[in-house]
Amino acid sequence: MSRLTRMMAASQAVSLAAMEEASRRGRRTADIDDMLLALSIDSGVAGQVLRSLGITIDRARAAVSLQHAQQLSHVGISAASDDGRITFHETAAAFEWSKRALELLTRSTQKGKNGDAAAMLRELLDEPSGLIAEILAHLGTSTDAVRSRLDDAERIPSHNANAIDPARRRAASDAFVSAPPSEAWALLSDPRRVPEWDPGIASITVPEYNGAATGMAWEARSVTERRHDGKPIRMKPEAVRQQVELTHLEPDHAIAWRFTYPDAPHSNARHVRIDLAPAAGGTQLRLTLQRERRPGTKRRRIRGFILRPAHRFIVWLQLTQLTAEISRVYR
Repeated sequence: MSRLTRMMAASQAVSLAAMEEASRRGRRTADIDDMLLALSIDSGVAGQVLRSLGITIDRARAAVSLQHAQQLSHVGISAASDDGRITFHETAAAFEWSKRALELLTRSTQKGKNGDAAAMLRELLDEPSGLIAEILAHLGTSTDAVRSRLDDAERIPSHNANAIDPARRRAASDAFVSAPPSEAWALLSDPRRVPEWDPGIASITVPEYNGAATGMAWEARSVTERRHDGKPIRMKPEAVRQQVELTHLEPDHAIAWRFTYPDAPHSNARHVRIDLAPAAGGTQLRLTLQRERRPGTKRRRIRGFILRPAHRFIVWLQLTQLTAEISRVYR
């Protein structure tokens, strides 16, 4: 993956999580405190550094709420509870970054900086308002302690967390969820719970469920009317029905699902594999998404080459949606 693509992926992931956090407080503008919350669930170096210092999403939220309450108390205002529900995905209203947060994001990409989550965290630690330093103090640490831990972590070579293979219509990405592996496995391995994390599945028929095994398949219905945000969906009749098949199962470690359209025999299948590993404060996931050609489908090389950028974007977008939905279940 190119530097530009990595920067775009990092910005998209952090922006989405930060604006989800802002929506919990009924806000349409995400600020630097929301960025800190988003980085606490980052799957890469930034998130790992924060969680190694005990800064989980729940503790970070509590510290942000405490800081807001203290600021308001200075002017004689009692703070309302920040413990709302994420509504970002349910509204079509526009969300945006605050001016200082947007400037911080811009600085993280300048002068040879990577523009990744770790670069954003460094800029947060240097942010002059003192807000982040005060929040970190509530968490029992400091900007210097986080910076030192980040320096140590970045001396260790790390693998590319995101990879796209447009020729094979495949993408992979790391993700972090703030739930123990047993809870993450319970979600991802149960066919009845697929609609909780797959944004394209509205319901699934699972009669007499007694556990899942490789090769089992169930009928599902696609989301056909409106998305969570109320936007209408244009759905072809042959895309209403889906088949969900379990193709790989390693209990507690890895699972793979295959999604096909029985009424559209020439359509491509969607294959999703999820690997799980314990991590500080939750579970580390490795998601691999691939669009598979149906057997007997003729490969058009010239057309495929021309459409490769579109394929790259579609696969990346679907993978981003999957990781966001899975993360949101536990937030």
